[in-house]
Amino acid sequence: MTVRKVLGDRDAATYLGGVLVSGFGDSAMLLVAGIWVKTLTGSSSLAAAVTFCVWAPALAGPVLGTLADRVRRRSLLIWTNAALAVLLPVLLAVRSGREAWLLFVVLAVVGAASVLSDAAEAGLVTAAVPVDLRGDFNGLRMTVNEAMKLLAPLVGAGLFLRYGGGAVAVLDAVTFVLAAAAFAMLRTRELPPVPPAEGWREQAAEGIRCLRDHPLLRPLVTVGAVAMVLSGLSSSAIYEMTEAGLHRPPAFVAVLYVVQGAGSIVAGVVAGAVMRRLPERVFAAVGLLLFTTGAALRAVPSLPVVLVATLAIGVGLPWVIVAAFTAVQQRTAPELVGRVAATASTVIFGPTALAAALGAGLVALVDFRLQLAAVGVLGLLAAWLLLLRGGGEGSADAGSVRAEGLADAVSVGSVSASPAVGGSAQGEHGVLRPADAVEDHQPDLRDPRPQQR
Repeated sequence: MTVRKVLGDRDAATYLGGVLVSGFGDSAMLLVAGIWVKTLTGSSSLAAAVTFCVWAPALAGPVLGTLADRVRRRSLLIWTNAALAVLLPVLLAVRSGREAWLLFVVLAVVGAASVLSDAAEAGLVTAAVPVDLRGDFNGLRMTVNEAMKLLAPLVGAGLFLRYGGGAVAVLDAVTFVLAAAAFAMLRTRELPPVPPAEGWREQAAEGIRCLRDHPLLRPLVTVGAVAMVLSGLSSSAIYEMTEAGLHRPPAFVAVLYVVQGAGSIVAGVVAGAVMRRLPERVFAAVGLLLFTTGAALRAVPSLPVVLVATLAIGVGLPWVIVAAFTAVQQRTAPELVGRVAATASTVIFGPTALAAALGAGLVALVDFRLQLAAVGVLGLLAAWLLLLRGGGEGSADAGSVRAEGLADAVSVGSVSASPAVGGSAQGEHGVLRPADAVEDHQPDLRDPRPQQR
């Protein structure tokens, strides 16, 4: 079984272990941060600003991605996680509303570090995992992230109620230490980065051009952005749908979170097998159709239908994001991976907050069923346009061959260090960092991506 091969690969298993502990701490901290601010200040708007602080650094993706391409990525990941481990205990000084500003500053730094780490990981894993394992690796990473989103909020909330927000900050700091240790244990060898011949602006622009001009990456990333916009429109109707459609209390939304999370875990387990059988465009289109059809079906006032539809959302939405980021990493030259991946993150996740605000306004103006039906129609149209533009696949494949050839030159010998992927696997290095699994109901990048450290 290919999943067993991924877990049997020392570097892949170590990396997944780091993702597990890191995702646990991040999910717990992100939930508690909003509750913490609300408790200290009594302000719902300030509590909502927590999410903005985490998401805003994604807008600087091209610049942060350029930094990741200028240095050794493994060292960057180690020191970034170590620095965050030192930073988080600063939140122990937050005792009242007067110190709440510290939370916003620390969370903004964590958000920027997450974008930087995602870009570095996109390049680092290129040399660590063979191409034939990338789908399963992506799926397992998504499964780990989603599993942590189900468990970590409960632990974080319990710690907060018993010991306060400082205890959760310390927990997150410990997970950063463990993530740094996991990256330090990786045996992947990196060649020194090529000294830049251009300035920061030119290098960042090069990543943008690469994404814009690629015949496959451009439509896949565009569809990823469309999926996130539709996710914002759909998730903003969740409470109205629960109350007016299902006649359930608001707390029932938690049940839908669990069902969607279960769907995303299933999606992660089977993603590798599905990706080996479908082209990227088809895989993304299937995911988009599952997600948006599920969103439209939640307009039906039937609990069984809504539960099945929510499960479909949990499967479909992460597939769209994973398809986009896997293609970005596989079909980009290694020296550009950081910039292109970070730029893709900006394009895909940047509009999320705006879409959520637009959806919240629509809920007040139109029937929630019309809003959900519109998501279904727009998803069908976007999937059709994605498949219609399949003519550029051939040229995209050629770009993939060139990128993978460069990856082989950069990472020669790196896979042979791992006993589980030696031999014939050498010379088949792919870029394998998936996007963080993304939840429809709440935009949690670390999921992500987000990813995502």
